[in-house]
Amino acid sequence: MTARTNRIALLTDAAIELIADGGMRALTHRAVDSRAGMPPGTTSAYLRTRQALIEAVVGRLAERDRADLEAYDLPTEPPPPTPGPRLDSAALDALAAGVAEVLDRWLTVGRSRTLARYACLLEAVHRPELRGILHHGTGQREQARDLLSRAGATDPERQGDQFVAFVDGLLFDRLVGAGALTAPEPGSAASRADLGAAVRTLLRALSGT
Repeated sequence: MTARTNRIALLTDAAIELIADGGMRALTHRAVDSRAGMPPGTTSAYLRTRQALIEAVVGRLAERDRADLEAYDLPTEPPPPTPGPRLDSAALDALAAGVAEVLDRWLTVGRSRTLARYACLLEAVHRPELRGILHHGTGQREQARDLLSRAGATDPERQGDQFVAFVDGLLFDRLVGAGALTAPEPGSAASRADLGAAVRTLLRALSGT
């Protein structure tokens, strides 16, 4: 990692925490400088505009999310042209457990990143010039289509997209929705088991297994 890349990573990590704590209104170049412990003007020297700052934040979120997926041996890249081996019931169980581990992590140690990601997506709704940040999620959808295809889904193109949407909705519900009132405590074995059961039910419904 170069000195410039490392500095931008530090700044965007600080920006993520700011957004998680105070929403997009809290995101200013001066506030990022302060949160990162950098001299005034540092953030604007690297990321001159607010749009550049937000895009850098989204890129950093995607980078750290990929690291979490890799840690649990979950796919992070679109599938190769040649389909992989067919997924059996045991493989789907393992996949569900892995997804649950990542979701639980994003509800605990990765909570700030999850909140910041939702905030950035909402910002893009009102600012068309930021709509490009949506493309950071296309790889996960392509991978889900491949997984559903190998699991025997009848319409993997559509069902892969549904899988990603459902799982994202599950995360949103546990983080900021009414699900937070009744779900097991994030970070607990019960939370991971409950999330795993929900993901496995979804995989069964979409794949017919």
